[in-house]
Amino acid sequence: MDGTFIPASVGKRVVLHFPGFEPLDAARHRERYRRSVEKTATLWGFRAEVAGLESEGGGSRFAVRTSGEGWQTVTRLHVFDHDDIVARLNGRPLVKRLACGFLAAFRVVVEGAGFGYFRHAWRFGLFFAVPFVVVLLALVASLALSSYPLWLGLALWQIPLAVIAAYLLFCRVFIRWSDTYHVLHLFSDWEMAVAVARGDDASVNAWLDACAVAARNALEEEADEYLITSHSMGSSAAVHVIGMLLEREPELFAGKRVVFATLGGAVLQCALLRSARCLRARVGTIARARDIAWLDVQCLTDAVNFYRARVVALCGHEDAPQARIVFIRLKAMLTSERYRKVKRDLLRVHRQYVLDADRKTNFDFSLMTAGPLPASSFFGFAAGQSPESALEALKAPN
Repeated sequence: MDGTFIPASVGKRVVLHFPGFEPLDAARHRERYRRSVEKTATLWGFRAEVAGLESEGGGSRFAVRTSGEGWQTVTRLHVFDHDDIVARLNGRPLVKRLACGFLAAFRVVVEGAGFGYFRHAWRFGLFFAVPFVVVLLALVASLALSSYPLWLGLALWQIPLAVIAAYLLFCRVFIRWSDTYHVLHLFSDWEMAVAVARGDDASVNAWLDACAVAARNALEEEADEYLITSHSMGSSAAVHVIGMLLEREPELFAGKRVVFATLGGAVLQCALLRSARCLRARVGTIARARDIAWLDVQCLTDAVNFYRARVVALCGHEDAPQARIVFIRLKAMLTSERYRKVKRDLLRVHRQYVLDADRKTNFDFSLMTAGPLPASSFFGFAAGQSPESALEALKAPN
């Protein structure tokens, strides 16, 4: 069969998923996943059914049942969203959002991460800097407009008109335009990043503690495979949660088949801050856990990831086992029409890791999380082996 390694199929799987910084609660994550897995099932030729969302003990989960010729798989997918935190940050008055966002950027720069971004992934550095520069320029332009009677030597009675014009320019024109590019949402994203790095935000810490309890309960479920997936900002949260559990119970994963998959992982977004000592230490704890295989999925087209960066080494653990990097190509995953539509949308490209593909390639999030193939087999697919061949082999009699 072309030399492809054919692994035994997974009958039961537990997935712990840590989404990125998006305004989506668990119900909306489930609905997006349902759409993706149904399209993936059609693409790869199997059947998929997604059950309703269940909530218990502060956690949210849903079951996915897939089947094909010669196999069937049941997955319990636990979602660790932080929609409440996103809503709180995005729901504050404009002035506070701006002030807190610039304060977060200042901390990123002062703690050395800003330089680190440009050093290790210059496009990520631009992703960090551009929103703040754009807002700062808009503020300067508005301030100049509000004071034009003074620097043009006009009558003072025109100052109130100038202030009103400046207000309309910034709040009614610029802010509405910036919403198209999620500029203020990114301000909140950097606040969250700093909080995760510094560990000094009570609400974020309480959420991480709650996630640790729910994750510990999920790991009690019987399964053939335990898959921890994280996207974007969720990767730093996942590192904290899994690292926390390993610190408390070093043998927690003993005897379990565990894969930790960071998708478009932005662990370094937080870990490069000098104050992120706890986060960096937990990166090392996970990397050295003998029962956990770390898969780091990266994409050149995605500017919001640290392409080719060795996350474990850059967190100060050069001597530890390094995460295995798997590269994906958006152009190979999507039709030409779909690729043209999304390629200039920075955040949409960044979300593709957890969305359905149009073509069969070496990586598919839904296939990995709900299909019959062990997540560890995706290490081999990255090296040129074929998921399609592995699926075909499952049809053959044992």
